[in-house]
Amino acid sequence: MFRPSKISLAVALALGGISSPVVFAAETQDASVNLNMLEVTTTRGATKTETPFVETPQSISLVSEEQIEEQGARNVQEATRYTAGVFTGQYGSTAGRYDAIKLRGFGSDSIDNQYLDGLKLLNDKGTYSIMQIDPYFLEGIEVVKGPSSVLYGRAAPGGIVALTSKKPLFEQHRQIQAGIGNDGTASLGFDMGDTIGESGSAAYRVVGRVYQSDTQWDKVEEEHYSLAPSLTLDLSDVTTLTLMAYLQKDPEGGFYGGLPAEGTLFDHNGRRISNEFFDGEEKFEEFDREQTMIGYQLEHRFNEVWSARQNVRYVNTQVDYGQVYNLGYWVGDTLPRTFFGADEELDAFAIDNQLLAEFEAGSTRHTLLTGLDYQHRTTDAYWTSDYDAAYNTDFAPIDAFDPVYGATGRINPYQDNERRLEQTGVYLQDQIALDRWRLTLGGRYDWVEVRNEYDNMLTGVQGDEELEDEHFSGRAALMYLFDNGVAPYISYSESFSPSANVDENGDLIKATEASQYEFGLKYQPNGSGDRYSVALFQIDQDNVANMNRTTYAYEAVGSVRSRGVELEALSRLTDNLTLQASYTYTDVEVQKSTTGTEGKTPVATPEHMASAWGAYEFHDGSLNSLKLGLGVRYIGESWVNESNTLEAPSYTLTDALVKYDLSNMGLDGVSAQLNVNNLFDKEYVGACYSESICYFGAGRSVMATLSYDF
Repeated sequence: MFRPSKISLAVALALGGISSPVVFAAETQDASVNLNMLEVTTTRGATKTETPFVETPQSISLVSEEQIEEQGARNVQEATRYTAGVFTGQYGSTAGRYDAIKLRGFGSDSIDNQYLDGLKLLNDKGTYSIMQIDPYFLEGIEVVKGPSSVLYGRAAPGGIVALTSKKPLFEQHRQIQAGIGNDGTASLGFDMGDTIGESGSAAYRVVGRVYQSDTQWDKVEEEHYSLAPSLTLDLSDVTTLTLMAYLQKDPEGGFYGGLPAEGTLFDHNGRRISNEFFDGEEKFEEFDREQTMIGYQLEHRFNEVWSARQNVRYVNTQVDYGQVYNLGYWVGDTLPRTFFGADEELDAFAIDNQLLAEFEAGSTRHTLLTGLDYQHRTTDAYWTSDYDAAYNTDFAPIDAFDPVYGATGRINPYQDNERRLEQTGVYLQDQIALDRWRLTLGGRYDWVEVRNEYDNMLTGVQGDEELEDEHFSGRAALMYLFDNGVAPYISYSESFSPSANVDENGDLIKATEASQYEFGLKYQPNGSGDRYSVALFQIDQDNVANMNRTTYAYEAVGSVRSRGVELEALSRLTDNLTLQASYTYTDVEVQKSTTGTEGKTPVATPEHMASAWGAYEFHDGSLNSLKLGLGVRYIGESWVNESNTLEAPSYTLTDALVKYDLSNMGLDGVSAQLNVNNLFDKEYVGACYSESICYFGAGRSVMATLSYDF
């Protein structure tokens, strides 16, 4: 059998070396400009080619840099919360250290569905080695809905979140931004760039930011230091090289934890737990993460037909984690607790080589993309706990209504792990234009090897599990473009996702497989940046396995089906008023199950979601350059348990914006902005994963920002 491990890194690099990239240098520069929400009309995430939004036969949502800034998003999770098909509340307000984004009802891979500059963020979602990108460093986000394995290999069935870094602009720009808010929040950022030398063939950009917050829980903090330098070199009129790095140090990672439904969703002995309650011990609370990413994008055009691209990234992540947390049940008014810790290091490498041909054949036009990509990830994880050999815990329970801190306990070695994943894929895609018809055909073949070596020091059990798999993924889509800007389409796509996680017997779980049928309609009025879309879909996923929150092993669930409809609109209603709105209906049902849950809906999966964000900017008079924004987000009920006998209630949240350009007062380049999330300070539970684990939503946050562009 042809194994991916036989394709050495040297071969992958050598093959990549003859393919340099796809897009002209001028196109690369223009793509980096901070555009208005309505000016971002082309996409790359769904096709890996520059394709107009209205000609992309797949549901895709665009989040511009302007939208990120306007809505005051503190992380990628917040930046996507007004997007159709996206649920960002599954871990409530405790998810500050991770961007957990659930797409079309699928959330088990939610931390493993993000891509940066076309390459997968090689997180290991079975560990604490999960990376996070500060949205201040992004020029945009594309949320591509549905299976996308044809272009990206292993991928979650609900879709992917494609992030695009800020890159050199080939023009001078300088920004300093400072912010201050409640809960001791403060930030300082800068974004500097210019051309280098008189020839104008090189440009640099350096983006940096410091962020600190005392958080909603007074005993834990968030602290981030991030830096992203980049350099673009026009090596010739047809060849461009961009060198990029992203460095981040997180000495403090905030709070991450859940509480029982009894006491959060409903009373325990007539009382509710405060949404600021900290169930741990400050002395044992630790989340220290360092992440380093270094890579390049090489682009070259051979002639009018052929062009090529090569993307490369090396990643290193180190995490020190420790937490005392409750076990999800009551003894009187106290919650029994345990401890878990980790010392981890992740090393990863990814390369994507693409060759593009743009040509005519008879009456058809073709955009033919071929590619070979390779990724390798190794995670060394050493875990500790307070368990003894009989799995008895050592930390004292805590009174949830009158907490007293200062407890201590033993820390024992628990398990040593070495997890490896290697994937090689070859793919082919043809975008065919015939008059007003658009046909997209694609196929991909992957070779995957997953290995998990572990040594449980408590039980003495050792394992060395290996899974080898080969998989074909296909895609087909047909679209018709009417003269008035209406474009209906129908598509079929597939995905698969192998895992390094094991079941209760220590065996690696099977790779999940998924397929989707989607019918959609897009509308972009001629000469306008307004965008409207509706999509109806059905996704079937097999070999589904979920984590057992008691044993922390993965267990088979069976098959899951997700059906739904998504509506999304972005429109400039007047010269002053811009409106963004979405509605999502998602019906997710377990089709086959080994746990007796056939016909049930998975937990933390709202059936209905809706949102609207409007911004009004004055253009004359005494209020000239004042912008006012208001947003409303509705999240419907979701199930708390797999038996579907207890629901988490719906909630509605309001966000607000006030922004003013101080150049009207003689302060050229200075603007002031105030963002308030959860304006009315609503207390709510974002979602639950069982009756033992419910996550409080974030309280009101206020952030004032002062920006100086010069």
